[in-house]
Amino acid sequence: MARSAKDEAEAEAISKALDEIGEMPPSLQAKLLHVLQDQQFSRLGSRSVVKVDVRILAATNINIPEALANKRLREDLYYRLNAFTLQIPPLRERKEEIPVLLKHFMTQMSEQYARPPLALSPELLTACANYPWPGNLRELNNFVKRYGVLGDEKLAINELQPRTDGSGAHFEPAAVRGNGSEPAGGLKGLARSAKDEAEAEAISKALDETNWNRKQAAVLLQISYKALLYKIRQYGIAQAKSTHKLSAGA
Repeated sequence: MARSAKDEAEAEAISKALDEIGEMPPSLQAKLLHVLQDQQFSRLGSRSVVKVDVRILAATNINIPEALANKRLREDLYYRLNAFTLQIPPLRERKEEIPVLLKHFMTQMSEQYARPPLALSPELLTACANYPWPGNLRELNNFVKRYGVLGDEKLAINELQPRTDGSGAHFEPAAVRGNGSEPAGGLKGLARSAKDEAEAEAISKALDETNWNRKQAAVLLQISYKALLYKIRQYGIAQAKSTHKLSAGA
């Protein structure tokens, strides 16, 4: 349905959630700041001005003082957004919420894939409580999806057993299963395990070198940004910093 000039001139009351605000390029940060300050913008190719009454909920896990100091995050935008701040602890510090979140994600998965929800046994709940969840809610949600689709509780619990590659990444190579004395997949499994370890280590090193700027890390690794995000989730690589949430009304 086409919008009239009158419709565009009227203020639109909207709420927007912006995840990873710290990854936004400075040029876009400047444009966002103008929209928040002026409460209006023009669509691409249009001369009409759209007035907006916008409320922003922005989230980031970067070190904010450090990002402000090195100009990664605009100071004026930060103070514009910082009307109200919530610091959300990582999931490993909110273990009492894990059973509730597991039931929520299981119900969600069941409805999405039209599959009956699986039982959450005491053994599975204990394994989930003991796991550090470096990927926080995204990792927990994906874990529930895998468990719901595969339906193998033993495999799900085994996935949560602590393993580390020495660089802070937690993952389970396919070859290191069973009694631990011999790769389950023979030479192919051993090669896959070595590849996973080397890849996780290279990604962690690139993220450290770029101060966890994932776009720069993707360029350094010569892979796409989406591929890097997938691999970070796949290997459970996490930045050891607290998560901040900023909320503001403009």
